[in-house]
Amino acid sequence: MRIEHVAIWTSNIEKLKMFYTDYFGGIAGEKYINSKKSFESYFITFDSGARLELMQTPTVSLTLNDADQYIGLIHLAISVGSIEKVKRLTDELMKAGYTVVSEPRYTGDGYYESCVLDPDGNRLELTV
Repeated sequence: MRIEHVAIWTSNIEKLKMFYTDYFGGIAGEKYINSKKSFESYFITFDSGARLELMQTPTVSLTLNDADQYIGLIHLAISVGSIEKVKRLTDELMKAGYTVVSEPRYTGDGYYESCVLDPDGNRLELTV
């Protein structure tokens, strides 16, 4: 068994698509548009086979996440391959104006990671 994909609602599908393709090397499929339901989506595929579905419709609430924790799905962990890449990408995202929730560090359970927010405020753990 494997997780096929994770879906994220957004109010700016093009901006979120560019974030995951530009910074994480994801490949965007063709945009799906259902004009009857005012629904749009992209599947973003990564080298490992993991996929994100980015979805947009005007009827979804615009409640945004922030740096606080909450009940429910809280983060996506993305393995970037090395400690140096965690440091470099965290620095690049911070310089580009994205929120860094926690700087690169070793955690108590042995992970080397940082945590940043994507353009919609979703938490991303960048790890080896």
